[in-house]
Amino acid sequence: MAMRSICILAALAQAASAAPKLTLLALSKHDHTLAIVDPTTLKVLARVPVGDDPHEVIASEDGARAYVSNYGFGALHTLAVIDLVNDKPLKAIDLGALRGPHGLDAVGGKIWFTAEAAKAIGRVDPKTAQVDWIFGTGQDRTHMLHVSADQQHVITTNVSSATLSIIDHDNSPPPPPPPNAPPGPHGPPGGDWHETIVPVGNGSEGFDIAPDGKSAWVANAKDGTISIVDLAQKKVVQTLGANVPHANRLKITPDGNLALISAGPDLVVYDVATHKEVKRIPIGHGSGGIAIQPDGARAFVACGPDNYIAVIDLATLAVTDKLDVGGEPDGMAWAKR
Repeated sequence: MAMRSICILAALAQAASAAPKLTLLALSKHDHTLAIVDPTTLKVLARVPVGDDPHEVIASEDGARAYVSNYGFGALHTLAVIDLVNDKPLKAIDLGALRGPHGLDAVGGKIWFTAEAAKAIGRVDPKTAQVDWIFGTGQDRTHMLHVSADQQHVITTNVSSATLSIIDHDNSPPPPPPPNAPPGPHGPPGGDWHETIVPVGNGSEGFDIAPDGKSAWVANAKDGTISIVDLAQKKVVQTLGANVPHANRLKITPDGNLALISAGPDLVVYDVATHKEVKRIPIGHGSGGIAIQPDGARAFVACGPDNYIAVIDLATLAVTDKLDVGGEPDGMAWAKR
């Protein structure tokens, strides 16, 4: 009996060591599934149902769960929840009136999301599955999202308003209680959020923050331009006539050297330092989500019309493989265990 227990424990240990520590999460909008992919072998390890119209996905910081925004252009109001340890769906989180969830981020043990139809940003506490914070942007189609590691700064693109919202938190002390007030809390606990609206370009959608945190690069799909925003000055310092019509996503490599823009049939590569185009990589008939490998070796670009994800070698800037995760792939994220 003891020998059998030892064998079982050894088998479990071997299985745990064989499980990839980094997985690629990729959505199929057509199949309504999340594919969990081993990036080394490019094998799909599991497919999990996620609900209607999945657009973006994020993994919790511990890699145990994934959260998927069910978008529906404002008609839907749930976040699908996936157990990444057992590869199975859990109970979805109902966002109520915060309809049209899209952009996602996982910071500080919370899940942050945009709500297009509500013109707002919200935050969910996974422990209670409840929304614990809401901020109205007052902008049209609040879409993609970035939250700073200290949770003091939130940045979002507003597609139809052609703007970038920079939302900062201050730590001002709470207001003093009124004279002769009874004991107890009075007013807000201190601190407030302040929004600066930066005009960028028409169709502002995909964006990323440079690794040094000093600038944001915003792709403007209707204008075909890229706006570079100085985050300290909170203004556009340069607009690049990049010829990126229909630009969907923009991601900057971890070393800060290259900006990748998915624009129709091409992945357009820019040098971040010189603001010059490096190369256009033909990848298919249309492009969407971008996920850059954390070590900067490869990029994965969703080609929805072609039903595959193009794998790009970032050293040679060439397509090296194609990955099938289901029909109409789009949103992707990395899960670290």
